[in-house]
Amino acid sequence: MIIDSHCHAGAGFGLTDFWSRCPLMEKYLRRSKAAGITHSVLFANFHNDYAVANKIVADIVFSQPRRFYGFAYVHSVRDKGRIARLVRTAVEEYGFVGIKVHRHDARISSEICEVAREFSLPVLYDVNDEVPIVDWLANHYPDVRFIIPHLSSFMENWRAQRAFSARLESCPNIHTDTSGVRFFDLLERAVQFAGPHKVLFGSDGPWLHPGVELAKVRALGLSRSDESLVLGDNFLRLIEKVGRPGHARNGHRLAHSVPARTFAVQISERSDPWLQQEVPY
Repeated sequence: MIIDSHCHAGAGFGLTDFWSRCPLMEKYLRRSKAAGITHSVLFANFHNDYAVANKIVADIVFSQPRRFYGFAYVHSVRDKGRIARLVRTAVEEYGFVGIKVHRHDARISSEICEVAREFSLPVLYDVNDEVPIVDWLANHYPDVRFIIPHLSSFMENWRAQRAFSARLESCPNIHTDTSGVRFFDLLERAVQFAGPHKVLFGSDGPWLHPGVELAKVRALGLSRSDESLVLGDNFLRLIEKVGRPGHARNGHRLAHSVPARTFAVQISERSDPWLQQEVPY
């Protein structure tokens, strides 16, 4: 089993091929199948109404309930006051297993975190280089599992990714994914010091090639058990407490997850000279 924990689909800006006008999801599915990826976590892209966008994604998830998982996209400002209702619909009617938030829309809010806690949902929050928010999330919501994609920066901000790596190592509820990380040494170091139990494979499909993104994980040279954590077991562990009536109704069953491993190595940003290096490019 290989789970791509980060893929956009169905609704939102940029999901249609510019040349062919065909949905990019078709190309993603061909590529992910060729790469051996068996499951994908789907959520919308930026949209003016996430209630509509989540329903569109739900229809895709329902079309192949043994292949797809769904995350509910929410906007902390525009959806203020109705986030619990949006998420309840996503969990109870669509069988979604997480929440997606992006700093490009607005900063994550206490309302979102409290709803995530209520439904025992992980939150995939793209901080868009704004690393200090991770401290707030870890301190105020230690019982909520957060996935900070791209080592915190899709824009390849070396300093942000280095700063985030220290938080990844020290905060038990903070995780990351591999999608779009170009600085391979940073990814390798995150797995080495934070531990493979803190890292999820993700492609940021359909724009990035899932086979290329998967090759980065293979190149880490992990043991079979550690690679299994990154390629799927970590994701299953993060969603194991989520009620999934929507998927149960459609015959979807959760695989058994493995317990998280614990690592004794803890490194602070101040004590590690490597984290203080200047950008190499």
